[in-house]
Amino acid sequence: MSSSTKPDSELDVPKERQPRHVAIIMDGNGRWAQRQELPRIRGHQQGAKTVRVITEECARIGIEQLTLYCLSSENWKRPEDELEFLMFLLSQYMIDERETMMENNIRLQIIGRRERIPADVQKEMDKSLEMTAGNTGTCLCLAINYGGRAEIVDATRKITQKVVSGELNADDISEELVSAHLYTAGMSDPDLLIRTAGEMRISNYLLWQISYAEMWVTQRMWPEFAIADFHEAIIDFSNRSRRFGGLNT
Repeated sequence: MSSSTKPDSELDVPKERQPRHVAIIMDGNGRWAQRQELPRIRGHQQGAKTVRVITEECARIGIEQLTLYCLSSENWKRPEDELEFLMFLLSQYMIDERETMMENNIRLQIIGRRERIPADVQKEMDKSLEMTAGNTGTCLCLAINYGGRAEIVDATRKITQKVVSGELNADDISEELVSAHLYTAGMSDPDLLIRTAGEMRISNYLLWQISYAEMWVTQRMWPEFAIADFHEAIIDFSNRSRRFGGLNT
């Protein structure tokens, strides 16, 4: 657990000790705003700036994939005006960050159910997906209207349909087959899961994929999360022993 206040610095971790895939639960936007005596939406605005900073740093140091929990399937319970602003912010992010993604060779990916996302927002999402599809650097995956249980349910439905149609036999079902039918098909599993704002739960996020992820929690709210904090998480990860259920040799 960390509450680092040290300044940003160069990351001194060998490439082979860095995580390939970092997943982040970006928590604390509203609480940060309230502490500043600001409207909650200001927290979301500041959080979007943090997304840019951390995404660019991932591209700079060669992190292969960054997956961010932007909007959970449970977040629709929030006040209508806040949800409307989040959709506006998402649309603006897609427009404003295209240049940054192209300059940093970042490829965008989006996971989650699309049904409740407004059509105009989906249009901007698709533009960014198409524009960055040929990029070969860091993959930025945004989890939008995402829920881990819903993802597993959707994968189960797809597999069941293939069994019923005769395309698959029940005996064909394996961990690899399930992974291939998740939203994250083709991605590596997260090596490092970061959660901000001090909460000690995973909140229905990447339930299948984080089975062996290393967890790192900081008291810092997402809007104040800095490169120095990100570096500290990676350094801590690099010093851990990952046994995947086995023993050290």
